[in-house]
Amino acid sequence: MAREAGRARRRFAVALIAVAALVLSACTSAADANDAHTQVEAPFDSGLTERLDAALAEAMTLAGASGAIAGVWAPWAGQWVVAPGTTTIDGGTSMSTDMRFRIAANTRSMTCTVLLRLVDEGRVKLSDTIDMYLKRASGVEKITLGQLCQNTSGLADYNSELAPHFVNNPTRIWPPLEVVSSGIAANRVSEPGGAFASSDTGYVLLGLTLQAATNQDWDSLYKQYIFDPLDLDATSFPAASELEIAGSHPHGYAAALAPDGSKVCEVVRDETELSNSMRWVSGGVVSDLEDMKVWSQALADGRLLSEKSSDAQWATIPLGGDTPSWQAYGLGVQQLGPMRGHAGAIPGFLSAMLVDPASGLTIVVMLNNSNAGAGFAQTLAERLASIASKAPSAGEESAPLLELPWSEEQTVATMQAAAVCQPPPPPAEEPPAEEPPAEG
Repeated sequence: MAREAGRARRRFAVALIAVAALVLSACTSAADANDAHTQVEAPFDSGLTERLDAALAEAMTLAGASGAIAGVWAPWAGQWVVAPGTTTIDGGTSMSTDMRFRIAANTRSMTCTVLLRLVDEGRVKLSDTIDMYLKRASGVEKITLGQLCQNTSGLADYNSELAPHFVNNPTRIWPPLEVVSSGIAANRVSEPGGAFASSDTGYVLLGLTLQAATNQDWDSLYKQYIFDPLDLDATSFPAASELEIAGSHPHGYAAALAPDGSKVCEVVRDETELSNSMRWVSGGVVSDLEDMKVWSQALADGRLLSEKSSDAQWATIPLGGDTPSWQAYGLGVQQLGPMRGHAGAIPGFLSAMLVDPASGLTIVVMLNNSNAGAGFAQTLAERLASIASKAPSAGEESAPLLELPWSEEQTVATMQAAAVCQPPPPPAEEPPAEEPPAEG
């Protein structure tokens, strides 16, 4: 009730700001976007619910997670919102759907949306280079803001060197310049504007650049451009020294890492207390299920941006290599067939969000063990989408024909292959020895 009251108090002020914003930046109306699909406010039928429950339970086992939080909303059919398991390994406290968690690289979509809102206001351009704002930048001067967001800066990801430090010492506070320097010192993946290569280095450098361009810190930027306009009251960007997750939350777990980055599966670390400085604007936001639903839908339909900036955000490039052609990347966003979203991992937590703007199908999921990686969370979201996409209509809206470029069977195989730190299978029982025939 308190949370709803807080949202109501803010809506009047936000509405006044929104009127001006619509005139100045031609943003899509949030009200129109929300009304595009009328959600059936009822649970899915028992058969569909059982399939979703089973898929999440299998994912928890494969990931070694003690708890999960998940929501699937199909406007034409119903919804499924669950929080199975316990907050700790072998614990007795049940999970709850209103618990908060670290959203990891889903933060990237917020960071790049802030960039695009600044573009809409004429404060920066996607083609601006780093040296226009960071005068002492060395070796990265001509990389553009757009390239940093789209992972085409050519900068190596500092995680390849620093990941063991993050997992084994999660409460250490990392100055942004320290992690950026590690990434810049590594060999370049490509020239700026070249191949896609995911890089936290690029996002942290973007964060420093936009701070200099706006003379604002990121807590205020997120609040001004994301949290407040969408009433994301459970979403925050903690300071580097704020190690605990505010409010009710599960514990997060990860296997220790050896110096070479390999997992030491027999050593499980509690990563709940953590400095988000290890990811900063590439992965430092904390949120909950309801807020992530609101955010993922706003991101997918572009309601916070002008039409031009929304089109720029979703102008995607291929990921290259063996990645299927239906997976692509925009400005801080992933396109997976018709669905839009992101996925992420930070020590202790995995999460993913997916939305189909045409039908309104929305998936948000979190697991409290990060061993299996962001791709595991993404594939779990794909599996849940595959199940829910076939839900029959339970209201006035007809069931859509949602063609996904993956099958549920494919997602199951991919998740099983990605699972790590699994206990060895029990030894097969040997058949009893045959007794010699009795002598006649």
